[in-house]
Amino acid sequence: MIGNRAAIRYAKAILDLAISKNASVQVNDDMILVASTVNGNQELNGFIQNPTISVDVKENALLEVFAAVNPVTKSLFHLLFVNKRFEILEGIANNYKQLFDQMNGVELAKVTTAIPMDADLEAKIMAKIATFSNKKITIENTVDPSIIGGFILRIGDQQYNASVANRLQELKREFSN
Repeated sequence: MIGNRAAIRYAKAILDLAISKNASVQVNDDMILVASTVNGNQELNGFIQNPTISVDVKENALLEVFAAVNPVTKSLFHLLFVNKRFEILEGIANNYKQLFDQMNGVELAKVTTAIPMDADLEAKIMAKIATFSNKKITIENTVDPSIIGGFILRIGDQQYNASVANRLQELKREFSN
């Protein structure tokens, strides 16, 4: 929790700096790249999290791995070097993306389906989303075969459960009463 609060603070500071330098879109692209790279590469993630590796080695490695990023993003690496906080890099990147989306009126819709979404299901979900929100929506799909069919939609603190597993559970409750 403390790491998360710190990550939010760093993300806000980097977003403010990026806005002041008219680089918020490029830094957002960098943060997407950083988050997916750190999350997708166990070796890199372990390297960043390892407390026995010195912070200057971590900074140099990140500057090499992410050589093409914006100078604002590179300044984040240096700030993490100075404050010895590289372990929260992925959290900073994820929080930056959320703050950037909020600033631009984009909302994340988390959709859980039994199978990967096709165009027909995505159209049905987008129609349902229109009843929840009038913002621009980004869909994040998670596959969970245990819901059997249908979908579960989460936008902010609202949830719409149209899964077969939920309907079966409702029927079970109805028959048990």
